[in-house]
Amino acid sequence: MAKSKIRVRYAPSPTGHLHIGNARTALFNYLYARHNKGKFIIRIEDTDTKRNIDDGERSQLDNLKWLGLDWDEGPDVGGDFGPYRQSERKDIYVDYINQLLEKGLAYKSYRTEDELEADREAQKARKEMPHYVYEYAGMDDKQIAKVQADAEANGLEPVVRFRVSEGATYAWTDLVKGDVSFESKTIGGDFVIQKRDGMPTYNFAVVIDDHLMEISHVFRGDDHVANTPKQLMIYEAFGWDAPQFGHMSLIINSETGKKLSKRDESVLQFIEQYRELGYLPEAMLNFIILLGWSPVGEDEIFTRQEFIKMYDEKRLSKSPAAFDGKKLEWVNNQYMKNADEDAVFDLALPQLIEAGLLEKHADPMKMEWTRKLVSLFKREISYAAEILPFAKPFFHGPADINDEARAELAEDDALTVLKEFRARIADVDYLNTVKVLKTIKSIQKDTKIKGRKLWMPIRIAITHEMHGPELPESIELIGYEQSIKNLDEMINELS
Repeated sequence: MAKSKIRVRYAPSPTGHLHIGNARTALFNYLYARHNKGKFIIRIEDTDTKRNIDDGERSQLDNLKWLGLDWDEGPDVGGDFGPYRQSERKDIYVDYINQLLEKGLAYKSYRTEDELEADREAQKARKEMPHYVYEYAGMDDKQIAKVQADAEANGLEPVVRFRVSEGATYAWTDLVKGDVSFESKTIGGDFVIQKRDGMPTYNFAVVIDDHLMEISHVFRGDDHVANTPKQLMIYEAFGWDAPQFGHMSLIINSETGKKLSKRDESVLQFIEQYRELGYLPEAMLNFIILLGWSPVGEDEIFTRQEFIKMYDEKRLSKSPAAFDGKKLEWVNNQYMKNADEDAVFDLALPQLIEAGLLEKHADPMKMEWTRKLVSLFKREISYAAEILPFAKPFFHGPADINDEARAELAEDDALTVLKEFRARIADVDYLNTVKVLKTIKSIQKDTKIKGRKLWMPIRIAITHEMHGPELPESIELIGYEQSIKNLDEMINELS
């Protein structure tokens, strides 16, 4: 069947939450569809019932929406090619499996797991690659029928295996990797297309679904390359045209150079984890797209619409993509700097409440004070959870002064500056940024002390830190009473 329309799909398994690698697969399919005015379809591949988790599908769809993706067809929006869950398509698969059985292109296999394991051990001992050995070798149809009848009489449930042709070559021109080919003898023998519980295996169901849903292009991870020849065999058996395949490079850990494994706990790998830390969806989308795809030029920050406009599958990389957590932080920080203050506050608020710094239903004045605090550090933080170490001194009072800061306070003019600042704010009722700045400038004018020698003693005395956001804003947030208290303590100590 010729496919003139662009139709691509993302087909997650609800066996876990949305992983960085899966999100990248979804994004590249999405960009290809939107760039080419095609259709983007979501299909849930949930035939592995033992491994499915309760909220696996919800996690996939919810987090894709959070990243800014939308789709034309899927389990939640419907469409003309449904159902969009494989578990609801069992009757469709059974019909096509029966067609292959009738044609002699597939057969029922009654080998038990123990027998198969014994075969593998024997092959390993002979230093052979593990492979399935045809159990009916040398038998005629009558003999095969008797063996199968005896197996069923003994209560054995069969799987259905696809008969792999001998001496065949399966080749395709990959949209990413170029020309790829496999010899049929490397496949591992006749493979299962229907499990004992009657559900199809991945390599069978995916072909049926992609054909019936008129999928034109399949972009997926490099780990699916070995599945492709098996799927091409199914297409060939039914006389169907296969879609165009593109296998994207692996994602590796930039620190270890190893494939990014879900068991690698040194890297956060699930989209929900980044949501919980307060990353921005626009930044996550930007970062993930650049894992294995490169735009023209040196720029790295783009909107979703800009990515759609300039997307070119020819720029998908053949080399592994390095996942660099620091790079992700940098990308998110670029977005945080330019984000709406309300958006950043909405991300930071749950972090502050979860940490016990702010009551869940704080009064309006406290909320407004907190909003100013978050705004003050908006440019400093890479993601919302990083507000916590900055915010704690403002909620609980400053930390102890370190030795480097104390060395600054030992300078000759430090005590003079602090006494002048204390005296000049003694008669005011409150401190805001304007009053603080005006007071510090008046000290500079009258004492001729300026620069670091002027600003650093005040910063250290009141905030107990040598670095931070603008000092006037910091003092306004700390408040008049706490600022006076910190000043008096430091003046007494230095005196």
